[in-house]
Amino acid sequence: MNYDTLTIAIADKVATVTLNRPELRNAFNEQAIAELALVFDELGRNELVRAIVLAANGPAFCAGADLNWMKKMAGYSHDENLADASRLADMLRTIYLCPKPTLAKVQGDCYAGGMGLVAACDIVVAAEGVNFCLSEVKLGLIPATISPYVIKAMGEQAARRYFISAERFDAAAALRMGFAHEVVVPEQLDTTVAGIVKSLVSNSPHAVVEAKKLVREVVDLPVTDALLLDTAGRIAAIRASNEGREGVASFLEKRKPSWLN
Repeated sequence: MNYDTLTIAIADKVATVTLNRPELRNAFNEQAIAELALVFDELGRNELVRAIVLAANGPAFCAGADLNWMKKMAGYSHDENLADASRLADMLRTIYLCPKPTLAKVQGDCYAGGMGLVAACDIVVAAEGVNFCLSEVKLGLIPATISPYVIKAMGEQAARRYFISAERFDAAAALRMGFAHEVVVPEQLDTTVAGIVKSLVSNSPHAVVEAKKLVREVVDLPVTDALLLDTAGRIAAIRASNEGREGVASFLEKRKPSWLN
């Protein structure tokens, strides 16, 4: 499909989804939200894709909401605002629940809703010099729809500060609080992302899907008999799966597994 707000490229089992409104600092509107939801749903079901990189064109990664969209929202009724916010929430959930591993490549400043896009991804690599900001309260708003993902990514204590202060923080601070996994000089951003992606696509596709689910469904659960039974059942099932059997056999036989052929 052709997209107006994104560009899509697929090569070597990796899909790169690029926010492509550089003149607007890649701020998103209704169309961008709809296109992001559609493309992550489609790529999540594409058997030729093993990893997805979310990137951006231009000096900014994403400035949050488009001003023209915000002007339109100012005249919405409560029901219209609810429907609009629900579409954004659904898009973020689609990225978060995407079965393929997702990596945000943050080359420029990332504000407000843009932080939700990043936080919904599995891995975050940012360039030095990038600034982040949860700026909603400056406008009399709150970062509600992005909060489930941002709080998971930066932790409750950091969220308590930045949700209410709207202070900017740099990539080094994002790394310290766990919002970013790696921070590199801009010249190394492409190489670093390529190295991580190479690791992702070399792994068992089925195991990666199940590993993502494992983190999502086990985090914060108490260690009970039910949890022990659940996790034992998961490893038993994957040991008996085709890729599980192939992975162990290839290791013992000192050969490449079939998914690398």
